[in-house]
Amino acid sequence: MTASRENILNKIKQALKTPVPAPFPAAADLGEQFYTAPEEEAAIGFAQRFTALGGRFSFCASEKELATQLNMLFIQRQWSATYCREPELKASLQEAGFVATTATDLDACDAAITGCEYLVARTGSILLSSAQASGRTVSVYAPIHICIAYTDQLVFDIGEGLQLLRDEYGTALPSLITLATGPSRTADIEKTLVVGVHGPKEVFCFLVERS
Repeated sequence: MTASRENILNKIKQALKTPVPAPFPAAADLGEQFYTAPEEEAAIGFAQRFTALGGRFSFCASEKELATQLNMLFIQRQWSATYCREPELKASLQEAGFVATTATDLDACDAAITGCEYLVARTGSILLSSAQASGRTVSVYAPIHICIAYTDQLVFDIGEGLQLLRDEYGTALPSLITLATGPSRTADIEKTLVVGVHGPKEVFCFLVERS
């Protein structure tokens, strides 16, 4: 054993003989809120943070308006087909007038449409889970992700969203709970930020007023 290694081990042994008090009280309340909800509406807070992170946000007063905006986006982007694996969402979109969810799989779509569990206003994040009909893959593998959410799905903090998931699913929590915060991005190579490498290059969120 080298002298330097023996010196380090001796210091570790000495430190273990003299325990350091825990930095936090044993009775700390883990449920305590570290952040308090601002006076601004959750929808405004989410929109500001979501767009600041590169997301594209739109508010719709009704599902009819949602269908109109989706149709305009479809035409503007010259998409051929969008993909949706959630039967109820697909049916409501078609009933409202958006019928371009014709792609049969992810490989054949220009964009994929999903719902979500919740929207987190404080971080501008979309909370998703594998319990949704879209499963684990749709929001990740599609070149463009379009999320349809409703105003009653807005929460302030991540903790609030997770607690609601616990209340809903009980002990049968989904095997995957994830947060999508804007388009995928990485700076692994030479610290150069690149968007859309490990997931969608664009993320849209349409927030619909619940009637």
